[in-house]
Amino acid sequence: MEFLPNEFYHVYNRGNNKQIVFIEEDNYLFFANKIQQELKGYAEVIAYCLMPNHYHLLIYTNDTVDKKNNSSLNRKLGTLQSSYTRAFNVRFNRTGSLFQPKLKFKILNKNELQLRTCFHYIHQNPLKAKLVNKMEEWEFSSYKDYLENTIKSIVNRKIAFERIAIPESRERFIEESLRVINFDEGEEDY
Repeated sequence: MEFLPNEFYHVYNRGNNKQIVFIEEDNYLFFANKIQQELKGYAEVIAYCLMPNHYHLLIYTNDTVDKKNNSSLNRKLGTLQSSYTRAFNVRFNRTGSLFQPKLKFKILNKNELQLRTCFHYIHQNPLKAKLVNKMEEWEFSSYKDYLENTIKSIVNRKIAFERIAIPESRERFIEESLRVINFDEGEEDY
């Protein structure tokens, strides 16, 4: 699949055989840092969630992504996973691939409801997996960046507010985030 400029994409992958890919806090932090490094100049991160055995990204491609450098964004996403895998393998004295071979990504149409549904689905992952009792308890997602208006963040909140109509009011954001989301793109349950 090719990336188009100025579009939203849900990007996700999980560990081979559903294996754990994030063990320690440093693993999560390293991967989040790699997201920012690799996507800079190609896409804005709108939402993310790093789970023990998988991850989700909602990205918005920059207008520099076109047919000429489309493969660059694909390579950057591949580098994100491969560089993390190398560091993970060194840290845990292991070899081999860590993630499933095919990174999954789906273009989301510019339908505001579909975009907001994906946005909230990403943040609800830890709650649905019963890893936490409240979404804000999960340290490895962008939920708290929106809830607390975090200054140092890898997400572009401006795009979320302007193009997806994510509520800027803390109370409305919490209310909308807690609604039950049925997000079925045909992807496997994680």
